[in-house]
Amino acid sequence: MRRYPGGLLLCGLLLCGFGSAQAAAPKTVLVLGDSLSAAHNIPVESGWVHLLDVRLGKMVPKWTAINASISGETSLSGRNRLPALLKKYHPAVLVIELGANDGLRGLPLPALRDNLTAMIELARQSNARVLLLGIELPVNYGPRYRDGLRAIYTDLARTRHTALVPFLLEGVALDPAQMQEDGLHPVASAEPKVLETVWKALQPLLH
Repeated sequence: MRRYPGGLLLCGLLLCGFGSAQAAAPKTVLVLGDSLSAAHNIPVESGWVHLLDVRLGKMVPKWTAINASISGETSLSGRNRLPALLKKYHPAVLVIELGANDGLRGLPLPALRDNLTAMIELARQSNARVLLLGIELPVNYGPRYRDGLRAIYTDLARTRHTALVPFLLEGVALDPAQMQEDGLHPVASAEPKVLETVWKALQPLLH
């Protein structure tokens, strides 16, 4: 049997090229949230997660954002969906934006803490870094419940060593011009500001 050194060289180059293509595959940021991340009542391309994906795509090396957010999602339903999402996307970073619907429904805060803790641990087992996005409730929920909800995010970020955005809608929620008529969701023109709030805490995790 004759040997073709040139063919071996070509094969080696092809293998190197394949390896380079694998190395160049973008890392993933997985966003698991509710309607605040699912572009509720606005065009999808105007939502902060889509804007994040555009920004990540311009980085070198490239990253990509996967939006697994669903309107109405609670921490329990997010917890139940997360294992399959981690297995499918293998994210380098998991952004958890859940708790608003738990709070609006007045669900027990210990259950929210337990669900968020479980999601953080699942992410860690998958070698994903975690960013928690906190949320605030309307004042009619009373200071005790509102303070308790707020404390969950800060305590988990401290004890579980995650990144944290204390309030996703900082600088937006109290401005009627930047909120939809429901008073809960930003208008499209406010979404870039939401992204900037997230970006400050997310950027250090992109390595």
